[in-house]
Amino acid sequence: MPSTAPSAPCAVSTLIGESFVGDGANAAHTNVVLGRKGGPVETAWATALATPSAGHVPFMAVMRPSVPVKPLTLFVNKAPVDGELHERATWGSAQAGLAQGVADAVADGVIPAEDTDDLLIIAAVWVNPAVHDLDESFRNQRTAAYQALRAAVEGKPTADDVLEAAKQGVTNPFYTPSDEQLAASTPQA
Repeated sequence: MPSTAPSAPCAVSTLIGESFVGDGANAAHTNVVLGRKGGPVETAWATALATPSAGHVPFMAVMRPSVPVKPLTLFVNKAPVDGELHERATWGSAQAGLAQGVADAVADGVIPAEDTDDLLIIAAVWVNPAVHDLDESFRNQRTAAYQALRAAVEGKPTADDVLEAAKQGVTNPFYTPSDEQLAASTPQA
């Protein structure tokens, strides 16, 4: 018999997720922090919004003007805006992709709709200054936002996932050490 007890609220503690989608200049790298209003995420959210710095102006992600996505989501750019196309990607395609990815997570039940008014998201988003395709930027950011939120809610990766990846060797889009470098840099006990 199905349980009629209400489900536990989402993000009782702070949840953190990450996703990298795409390659090249139009790739999206998104880190999210998901937490409840009244907690440390709200303090960080409000502080970030109130303290922009040169080249970094956090702003609320919107579905369309005057319709912020729920949970309220703060877009924090990792790269300072640099030129007209990068501005359009940051404030346009990547921001729209973030908003749509959050809405997708709510629509799919990753984030329960009944919790959206009680939650806040901080999203640190990489938009490469060399971005050249706004549509690809949007698609990649939409997927990265959704996957980062899913990872946060599901507690992924697990410690076992990290240890398995470590066996295969560390890599990222900007650097992959050689097997020789991995062996030479292994800490000695």
